[in-house]
Amino acid sequence: MRTIKLILEYDGTEYRGWQRQKNGLSVQAILEERIAVITGERVKVIGSGRTDAGVHALGQVAHFRTASAIPAENLLKGINSLLPDDIVVKSLTDAPAGFHARIDARRKTYLYRLYNGMTRTALFRRYAWTVSAPLDVPAMRTAAAYLVGRHDFTSFCTVHTEAASFVREIFRLEISPTGTTAGSFLEIEVEADGFLRYMVRTIVGTLVEIGRGKRPPEEMTAILTGRNRDLAGMTAPPQGLFLKEVFY
Repeated sequence: MRTIKLILEYDGTEYRGWQRQKNGLSVQAILEERIAVITGERVKVIGSGRTDAGVHALGQVAHFRTASAIPAENLLKGINSLLPDDIVVKSLTDAPAGFHARIDARRKTYLYRLYNGMTRTALFRRYAWTVSAPLDVPAMRTAAAYLVGRHDFTSFCTVHTEAASFVREIFRLEISPTGTTAGSFLEIEVEADGFLRYMVRTIVGTLVEIGRGKRPPEEMTAILTGRNRDLAGMTAPPQGLFLKEVFY
């Protein structure tokens, strides 16, 4: 059996998320169906992690196992020829037999994109959260610094999260302007050894409240130590979130 490693890009707008669902379309289901056509086998595609409904990926990593002898280059072309326009396999390679896209992942980077302008954006409505109020970026950066390091992030995930531990380590949390049109774009990048459900979106929602002056940056400390979801800010909407890169 071969182990095939994939690097994927997808627009999550029309999907219920990465994971196969009983009701609704998923990225995983589409991939498994199209790969089966090429290989003639039923396969299970394992992703590095789940992305929720409406969330996108620039570099999702996945793997599947196959007995097919089709060369990697031909597998790549064949699978991409059957995928819808909003999913593409950017890279397909043979991996070591024991490679596991989820278990072997050591850290991931998520990107969240904000559009800060007085009017909404038509072109980027699927790929950014429009925040019309002015944002104090230096205050947001001050607040973000409190989250870097190893902490219990109970306050920054949904109360329905099932996890053996809520402790994660954030290695990098950067907030960068990316140019101007009628308004400005802000990109928030978070790199960590793992993420809890809605963790990035809740961090972003809290940072936006701080940027709007609704909370002082120093409140991040109390939110972290309080370990209570009610202490943090809103959960930012999904369309601004991208799984950017997975490291092994």
